[in-house]
Amino acid sequence: MSFEFLITSMIVILLPGTGVLYTLAIGLGRGFRPSVFAAFGCTIGIVPAAIASIIGLAAILHMSALAFQIIKYLGVAYLFYMAWNILRDGGAMKVSSDVTKISSWRIAINGTLLNVLNPKLSLFFLAFLPQFIPAGTINPTPVLLMLALTFMALTFIVFIGYGACASLARDYVISKPTVMVWLRRTFAGTFGLLGLKLALSER
Repeated sequence: MSFEFLITSMIVILLPGTGVLYTLAIGLGRGFRPSVFAAFGCTIGIVPAAIASIIGLAAILHMSALAFQIIKYLGVAYLFYMAWNILRDGGAMKVSSDVTKISSWRIAINGTLLNVLNPKLSLFFLAFLPQFIPAGTINPTPVLLMLALTFMALTFIVFIGYGACASLARDYVISKPTVMVWLRRTFAGTFGLLGLKLALSER
């Protein structure tokens, strides 16, 4: 495992994307434990993209305009749904001291779908992972699997950190309802913009 791969992966993971935003939103709205499930879901959502890139399906997806468009618009619809879910009362960013009634697995599933319905994720892995295969490797599959698993482990760790930081701010948010309103609008607007950006993208 090269040091360059670890550093590059950390830079990519730390960049704010849908998974980061979702984990932060859950951490602020629900607390630390639900944010761990959000991080777990986002991490599991990487699996299909990693597998697709390793066995070459990502290349097929890239060549098939119809397949790409179908997955893309499913992703767009889901991003818009997440924007609405955050913005509405009782949605993903509802702040309450009682989180026992919230389904942690539902939070995880939502996080999983965010990445599963992102057609660009498999293309990212297809371009990213092969760069770190050592020269002369006869069978690259085990190496690619190890790289993908390492990337997922780093993602989970970093996202837990994001969720922990967000959950630490909950008490302040609870005491400042106006701040929460603007945070919800900001997160919802960001998801909406990400959905619009994906809808307008070609590849």
